[in-house]
Amino acid sequence: MKNLFCALFFVIITPNSFAQKSDYSILKISDSLKENANAVLRLDQMDIVIASQRSMNIKVQRVVSVLNNKGLNDIDAFQHYDKTTSIKSIEAVVYDAFGNEIKKIKRKDFKDQSAVSGSTLFSDNRVLYLDYTPISYPFTIVYTSEVETSNTAFIPQWYFLGGYYLSVEKCALNVTFPKELGFKKKEFRFSDFNITKTVDTDTKLSYTAVNILAQKQEDLSPSQTDLFPKVMMGLEHFHLEGVDGTATTWEAFGKWYGEKILTGTTTLPEETKTKIKALVGNEKDPVKKAKIIYDYVQKKSRYVNIAVGIGGWKPMLATDVDRLGYGDCKALSNYTKALLQAVDVPSYNTILYGDRYKSDIQSDFVSMQGNHMILAVPDKDNYIWLECTSQDDPFGYQGTFTDDRNVLVVKPEGGEIVRTKIYDDKGNTQTGKGTYTIDENGNFSGTLKIASQGSQYAAKSRVENLQPNEKEEHYKEYWDNINNLKLGKITFTNDKENILFTEDVQLSASNYGAVSGNKMIFVVDAFNQYTGNVKRIRNRKNPFQIQRGYLDTDEIEINLPAGFSVEFLPQNYELKGKFGEYKTEILKKENNKITYKRSMFLNKGKYSNKEYDEYRLFMEQVSRNDNAKIILTKN
Repeated sequence: MKNLFCALFFVIITPNSFAQKSDYSILKISDSLKENANAVLRLDQMDIVIASQRSMNIKVQRVVSVLNNKGLNDIDAFQHYDKTTSIKSIEAVVYDAFGNEIKKIKRKDFKDQSAVSGSTLFSDNRVLYLDYTPISYPFTIVYTSEVETSNTAFIPQWYFLGGYYLSVEKCALNVTFPKELGFKKKEFRFSDFNITKTVDTDTKLSYTAVNILAQKQEDLSPSQTDLFPKVMMGLEHFHLEGVDGTATTWEAFGKWYGEKILTGTTTLPEETKTKIKALVGNEKDPVKKAKIIYDYVQKKSRYVNIAVGIGGWKPMLATDVDRLGYGDCKALSNYTKALLQAVDVPSYNTILYGDRYKSDIQSDFVSMQGNHMILAVPDKDNYIWLECTSQDDPFGYQGTFTDDRNVLVVKPEGGEIVRTKIYDDKGNTQTGKGTYTIDENGNFSGTLKIASQGSQYAAKSRVENLQPNEKEEHYKEYWDNINNLKLGKITFTNDKENILFTEDVQLSASNYGAVSGNKMIFVVDAFNQYTGNVKRIRNRKNPFQIQRGYLDTDEIEINLPAGFSVEFLPQNYELKGKFGEYKTEILKKENNKITYKRSMFLNKGKYSNKEYDEYRLFMEQVSRNDNAKIILTKN
């Protein structure tokens, strides 16, 4: 009895700090969760209480053990706020490797700054964030926050695994909501993870996930948003920017958004309308009118970025953009729409996920989605898409930020899911035509004209606006196969009418040909050699994806040095497969000249992990043949 009493007494008087040491000690983390991990989420919990159509409370608790400096990004200790979202509490506590508390960070210690740089109109959009520099690794941060918002249109998506090289000890999501608001959810990719739905009633939803191991990033994998488990949530009856809304069908949602949120935002001063009408003049063609106005907007306005997660989807007034000359994607799209209205050209606000990685609006889940807005101008049975944030894009060119994805077009009669422009693989072209000369010492000099179209235009046209040192860096990286590269005159021609970008480049290099005794050896393909490396990945887990295909064609005339004859010439080569086609041809001509022709076509597509090695071998064969050498002998 006495021994039992002593044992109980010892447990009771043990300080709380001992329990904390036990909870937050790095030693408590299993080895399997540390493997491949830069950080371990000991607990990642979100509690969402939707009290009514106009009230949502979100509590977050994240306990993150950061194992090294690469894991700092996984702390995620920040919170946006604005006129409709208030931060009720926010704090963090830091613990050392053994679970001893070393620092308490209160609200006043968080950095507080505008979420929008270079703008006074968005001064209410702010972010509180933790800027913590650790003394040593590993350490643990316990971060908690609570926010309240009247905007219930955006219920946060819940990611059970937020990134690569991050493992999860425990993850929990709890949502409470009134039955009459029409709560809905969509689950993605649960099958390969230890996720349990603990509650699913007409007023509550809960999930718990445990022991999710860190995932290694594999080359060419789809985005983690298409690989890892998540839950999307929404309400059929919600509130946004002071207005109650309904999302039962895309048609109804679009009609509400147009009538309740966008109405009244496109008013312009009379003097601006008069100016625009004079600018368009007697032009009757709607597309030509739109082109004139798009050019006007590009010259007049600039883009300011508003951080995702704030600001809702109500654009600033067109009169303000007209006066100030700047805005975010919503504001600039809406301003362009207002100018088009002034000359009787219809256009529609279009919501989408803007990113170089293609992401669709989920067409079977009616809700407020997307992070970007563009403008759709009807043209017969199609749309011309206008990226209103760019001061450089040609009229109607989508590039790689908004192409080939499902978007929501907001028309007066309602919303419509539409696919944006798909750039055909064989239309994403780069055509090279040039000549180079090798002298008797192996020195190289040449000129090359490169014409790029389709999605390749997007990558190439940006070079025009680089600083001189950045241009040099770009070309030295592009021609990393040429040692001792020196750039001569570079001329650009940006044909925005035909969306064709041309580079005329003069270049030279010493010792391109290696001379040994009476022989010289050099790589025939100087200008467009594939020098990349598709990594060998043993036991690859993920599928892989080629987002955009392309077609490169080259024709190069090579002048061989006088007094040399060809001892060895690489054979013509052809390669065909599911991933594409590759072909080279070498023609020996008179007067010590050679013509080299090359074409490389790559198919876009999603492929299984089992096909990865086949793709790697395909690209290895391309690389090997691109590196084929010619041998010359001195006469």
